[in-house]
Amino acid sequence: MEALLNLNNRLQRACTNLGDFGHDHESSLPTLWDSLPTIAVVGGQSSGKSSVLESIVGKDFLPRGSGIVTRRPLVLQLHRINEGNEYAEFAHLPKKRFDDFAAVRKEIADETDRETGKNNRISSVPIYLSIYSPHVVNLTLVDLPGLTKVAVEGQSENIVHEIEAMVRSYIEKPNCIILAVSPANQDVATSDAIKIAREVDPRGERTFGVLTKLDLMDQGTDAVAVLEGRSYKLRYPWIGVVNRSQADINKNVDMLAARRKEREYFANSKDYWHLANRMGSEHLAKALSKHLESVIKSRIPGLQSLIGKTIIDLETEMSHLGKPIAVDAGGRLFMIMEICRAFDQIFKEHLDGIRPGGDRVYVVFDNQLPAALRRLQFDKQLSLENVRKIITEADGYQPHIMAPEQGYRRLIESTLVTIKGPAALAVDTVHGILKDLVHRSINETAELKKYPSLRMEVWNAANESLERMRDESKRATMRLVDMECCYLTVDFFRKLPQDADRGGNPTDSIFDRYSEAYLRRVGANVLSYINMVLGTLRHSIPKSVVHCQVREAKRTLLDYFFTQLATKQGIQLGKLLDEDPTITQRRANIAKRLELYQTAQSEVDVIAWSK
Repeated sequence: MEALLNLNNRLQRACTNLGDFGHDHESSLPTLWDSLPTIAVVGGQSSGKSSVLESIVGKDFLPRGSGIVTRRPLVLQLHRINEGNEYAEFAHLPKKRFDDFAAVRKEIADETDRETGKNNRISSVPIYLSIYSPHVVNLTLVDLPGLTKVAVEGQSENIVHEIEAMVRSYIEKPNCIILAVSPANQDVATSDAIKIAREVDPRGERTFGVLTKLDLMDQGTDAVAVLEGRSYKLRYPWIGVVNRSQADINKNVDMLAARRKEREYFANSKDYWHLANRMGSEHLAKALSKHLESVIKSRIPGLQSLIGKTIIDLETEMSHLGKPIAVDAGGRLFMIMEICRAFDQIFKEHLDGIRPGGDRVYVVFDNQLPAALRRLQFDKQLSLENVRKIITEADGYQPHIMAPEQGYRRLIESTLVTIKGPAALAVDTVHGILKDLVHRSINETAELKKYPSLRMEVWNAANESLERMRDESKRATMRLVDMECCYLTVDFFRKLPQDADRGGNPTDSIFDRYSEAYLRRVGANVLSYINMVLGTLRHSIPKSVVHCQVREAKRTLLDYFFTQLATKQGIQLGKLLDEDPTITQRRANIAKRLELYQTAQSEVDVIAWSK
């Protein structure tokens, strides 16, 4: 039994330490706390429920007074120790140990006031208190504000409904064991605790009935019918307790003496002596421990399944959130480089066809560039008037003897210049495609979505590199055209049929050389040559563009950016990793919750394997 109870306590302790406070905190995170069995103490005001708790603990540590004394849930975790002095610790004061339980009482009151103010307001934010003692059993109990029927002066008109809603939020959970405390000197049928417990647990499968103030009943009356389960039956037997009287409290009678006095009361009572073996606060604690053990044992398989599934979910979200930001400059630089490499890899995958988009570059070379070259019009350059003008001017003062070589050269040069337009357009179109692929790659790099400043820096750096590559590509492509202009392929003209071959007379008058037929033949020869050059450039321009832009972008897109990064200091690198604070906090919360579930998995597995 101890192993199971220790397991539950350790898990609940881990929940407290790692920020899992159940339903009232961080609702977007899975909660292990709500999956663990918990005992909630429910009762009306002045029903004696706080005294019951003190009897179980064996210490006088709860605030006392009139009206609503418990104004916040008190999650009380009891830890049995083999030896040593008793002490207490609060979750909100993790480094402080309380040996004086009067100071514990004062801290509960002070912490309540910090949350609610010094009035009668209530709050659903729990106080977490752990008590370590050789005189307790391993239990976790939740002391809830006492149920009331009317608001008193200084309280909100909704106080009755607020308290009931708070109590209900705890006890309606299927893992909650309800400790319904009712005073014996009132009719149990009208008990606030029994009434609300019956609403959430109509079959009484989770409810333990506790009857207090048996010693304060009117003379000649008793609660035997209730304790024997005849007047109001629950699945588990009713347990009667006798708390310290006000006189005992005033005399500072300690709890151990009060327990002894309680045992004597039941043993010597003419009404309850036959029930004495299952009465009293000590029996109550043992009964709760035994029941808690059976509940934990039955929940282990389901708990293992829940923990395993939740760990997978948390690890998945943790992976999606990415690694936490490094604190040192080296770590930050490495992190930025890793993110940039992820982007660069995605960009390459687009170009290589693993992801869509790279095929658009081929469309430029296979369709758009050839179409643009075909659309070129050479009518102006090769009109009869222009051919005559160019050839005549090229001859100067002395007309050509055979073929008008200078005229041919000038005609070809002036015509080839028009090719620069489609060539430059191909460069610019590929540049636009590469920019679009960069934009896509940035959007597809999950890590960049979390760091807006780094995202913008990568965008700017990539664009600057693409612009440099575009300018170099344009210069290289223009050089291809210029090379065709400055050096003609002579073999092309040598293979052209000469005038004699065409049946002409090479001795014709020089003026016949400027005839319309002759000029047309010159224009046709130039056009043939231009078409040959176009065929060459149609293949060489794509090679130049790919070499200067596509290939270079794959190799060195962020090289200059990496060089700049190496000169930045830690603070400057930190500004690039400007993650949304909500994501940073979410990652920290997930990490804590993951640690909790991994701890729980290890703890539960040990118990499961030892069964």
